[in-house]
Amino acid sequence: MKKYVATFLTVLWLASVVGAKTTSNVTRSGQRPTGQLLPMVINTWPFAVANEEAWRLLNLRKGGLGQTRNAVVGGISECEIQQCDKAVGYGGSPDERGDTSLDALLMDGSTMEVGAVADLRRIRSAIKVARHVLEHTGHVLLVGDAAADFANAMGFQNESLNTPESTKEWREWRDTKNCQPNYWRNVFPDPKSSCGPYEPLPSWDADANRDVETEIGPDNHDTITMVAIDEESNIHVGTSTNGLRYTMPGRVGDAPIPGASSYADNEVGAAVTTGDGDTLMRFLPSLLAVEAMRAGKTPAEAVEFVLQRIRKHVERFQGAVIAVDRLGTYAVACHGFEYQGFRFSYMVSSPAQQSRKETIVCTQALEKTNSEIYRKVIW
Repeated sequence: MKKYVATFLTVLWLASVVGAKTTSNVTRSGQRPTGQLLPMVINTWPFAVANEEAWRLLNLRKGGLGQTRNAVVGGISECEIQQCDKAVGYGGSPDERGDTSLDALLMDGSTMEVGAVADLRRIRSAIKVARHVLEHTGHVLLVGDAAADFANAMGFQNESLNTPESTKEWREWRDTKNCQPNYWRNVFPDPKSSCGPYEPLPSWDADANRDVETEIGPDNHDTITMVAIDEESNIHVGTSTNGLRYTMPGRVGDAPIPGASSYADNEVGAAVTTGDGDTLMRFLPSLLAVEAMRAGKTPAEAVEFVLQRIRKHVERFQGAVIAVDRLGTYAVACHGFEYQGFRFSYMVSSPAQQSRKETIVCTQALEKTNSEIYRKVIW
């Protein structure tokens, strides 16, 4: 009898752990609305400077009316200027050649218009250039040198994105760490022990690991993403990143891709993500979350649905999803982040409390077990 009681209590404990993995202000975490939810600002990672500036700009008008675009651009710009954890803005995440490039996106949930830039060089304010793409072109995405040329035409000045610190970091990777880690596969010489140059192997190994295990943490992740909603449920979302360290030149992650890093629709709500963009962008997680809410799922159900979709195909990855409905109810879920202690933090501002940091526990890759009950509890 004692054995059965112990087993039952263990299952209950596992279920409670899983329940803590998603934080929502109305479900699962036990939190409840303590007052007016809108206007609000929420962003990935504990970047208080970005959240505080966005909240200040949002409240320049009562209820944030007409300010959501300014709030997102201004908040993310502050992070670019402050080089938040060297993961946003200039001077971080050098590629294989030692150069930094930027990606950014801005989306209007009322018109569904998007402006984005990718592989932007020479220009430090990526989110403002993305805004100019949205407001001054009929395009969605500009890339590379042409994006920088467009920025010059819009009045932006050329500046180096490299710093002495980022150059030193790159040289240590190349000379001391023998170019480890890198993102090559199915090439010769062996990319796990050589810096190249590489040539393709005569035969392609379909089993070669595509999902390079990357140390995703405060100073090496793929995006700051932000949502701003006014009291009439007008929504803007935005992103900015200098990407992951030591990627191939020209690599573009999820940040400038609508539906990957972020997505907004005033009729439903918004979703934003962060983590390993090369994995996340394959699943368009922000679009999935918004469409899940459109189909009737709560924000908590939507973020779990997205992570389940990714986990079905990729066991080891790092990623977080934030979903917010048009009324300001939000939920957050994450997977991995081993180097963060399997935890993920983000910032929220609303009338109830400004610039508060919240942290959740992430799911993690587990060894397979013969226990069907155990699998159901975890997943």
